Amino acid sequence: MDQLLPGDTDERRISIRTWLAEHPRPTPRQLAHAGYVAPHWPTPWGLAADPIHQLIIDDELARAGVQRPSNAIGIGWAGPTIAYAGSEEQKERYLFPLLTAEEIWCQLFSEPGSGSDLASLSTRAERDGDEWVVNGSKIWTSGAQHSQFGILLARTNPDAAKHKGITYFICPMNLPGIDVRPIREMTGGETFNEVFFTDVRLPPNSVVGEVNDGWRLAKVTLGNERVSLSTGGVLWGHGPTALDLLAQIKRAPVTDPVMRQNIAKVYIEHQILELIRMRTLSARIRGEQPGPEASIRKILADEHGQHVMDLALSLQGASGMIANAHEGGLTGTQGASAMEAAVWYYGFLFAQALTIGGGTGAVQRNIVGERVLGLPHEPEARP
Repeated sequence: MDQLLPGDTDERRISIRTWLAEHPRPTPRQLAHAGYVAPHWPTPWGLAADPIHQLIIDDELARAGVQRPSNAIGIGWAGPTIAYAGSEEQKERYLFPLLTAEEIWCQLFSEPGSGSDLASLSTRAERDGDEWVVNGSKIWTSGAQHSQFGILLARTNPDAAKHKGITYFICPMNLPGIDVRPIREMTGGETFNEVFFTDVRLPPNSVVGEVNDGWRLAKVTLGNERVSLSTGGVLWGHGPTALDLLAQIKRAPVTDPVMRQNIAKVYIEHQILELIRMRTLSARIRGEQPGPEASIRKILADEHGQHVMDLALSLQGASGMIANAHEGGLTGTQGASAMEAAVWYYGFLFAQALTIGGGTGAVQRNIVGERVLGLPHEPEARP
């Protein structure tokens, strides 16, 4: 992929290198105001960068050792939806603090009773003057315990069809009546949460877009979610990549032919996903919202993440089932750290959730079957 990028004399490279020389240790605010946090966003929040320009920026920031602010749900999901449908006041209030990660966001979509059928959600929001009063609960909310804001779907017209009568809200997470309860995972961490709403009063200007038009905006967010969950590392955009695994394998070359074939497979998967990423990015830059191709990439990326972590466990052998079993990293070679071993151990446990979160693999296949292949809709389950 790097060979397809323009060389050192490209004006865009020169421009960002000049900026980095002037800002050798840029702050999140400096990165955001320069448009380097989300360069494909429209100005003034981004640079309306085309795919090549964005990859050049990524390349130059990586070379300089500069990391963007971390606010995955805010930058990847909430921000694009607010930029797409929010009022000017909402854009002015939320987008730059979101890009700088001064305000962390979570997503309040999934519910205990709705599963992957998000449109059947039952959390209610009832108008009371300029405010909305919310009652209900959400589940599998990543990072809710650390977030200042959430994007919330609630039913505002219970008499409408299930895909109608839903409204998209911005929800401050410090409001009275919100109860966040972390869920302990088999990794030992508490990434996900249950969130309960009891007579929570959302302030004026909380609605994004139009009342009862939330399902349309939810599809915008979910499309961005499936793009975001499928970029970068193999754990929903975080953690190590297949190339990181290969770099560790090179420290102790593998001779077993079956294992070598599995290594080749994860490398091929990585390259295919990179090509699909470029295709998706190109569509976004043309102003197109993520379509069924986001579901295709998520299916492949989630299974790829599991394949990478399965391979890491196989390379580790039986000791891979014990946390921090090796002080020498993945393969026990010199120069690797115990932290690396912990990353792969945690990654294997976390990877089991990849094909469930953000829309299950079965749901994504239904989307591809219906919207890409033109197959009939899945029949409704009989009572």
